[in-house]
Amino acid sequence: MGCGRVGGLLAAQLDESGHSVAVIDQDPDAFRRLPAEFSGRRITGMGFDRDALLQAGIEEAYALAAVSNGDNSNILTARVARETFGVKHVVARIYDPRRAEVYQRLGITTVATVPWTADQFLRRLLPKGAQVEYRDASGAVSLASIDYHPRWIGSTVGHLEESVGARIAYITRFGKGMVPTVSTVIQENDLVYIMAMSEELPRLQRRFMAEPVKAD
Repeated sequence: MGCGRVGGLLAAQLDESGHSVAVIDQDPDAFRRLPAEFSGRRITGMGFDRDALLQAGIEEAYALAAVSNGDNSNILTARVARETFGVKHVVARIYDPRRAEVYQRLGITTVATVPWTADQFLRRLLPKGAQVEYRDASGAVSLASIDYHPRWIGSTVGHLEESVGARIAYITRFGKGMVPTVSTVIQENDLVYIMAMSEELPRLQRRFMAEPVKAD
């Protein structure tokens, strides 16, 4: 629900991946953001309107993303999808972080756009240490972004992994994720993500922030 920049991109990527997609937006001109090869349905209407949702196939939907520009519309649409039609996988974009916390407690998964964006800027401006992005169900294994000493720039991933004793899961470079090889060279402004035991993260962060030891 919502065919703005985020909704249009999300719908296009899902469609390209082979999923059956329907997009709802009250402005028919918004559908121009969809690529010409988009094969999904375009429904003009309000996302929380029952008829619009039925046209979009809500009764058979596996998931719904509410990504319009209005918090109220997103939450109302998410609640209708969950409570009226029983859609199990519902995510709503929320700009107000205080409201996002409330809806999270109600069981509605939210993406709080403002704090997430601010955090991404801060991570690029100031070191914050290891930040967990994902934990497995047991909490034992974590995927975390991690800060590193600037002297590691120019080193290969293999050398970095061997020196600190951690596995680099992926790197984000110029906003795009990549799975590195042992010969991939760390570049300035790369965001490094490691997979490790959760209890090891503090120790690993210290190792990453330590200046590399020069070989004799």
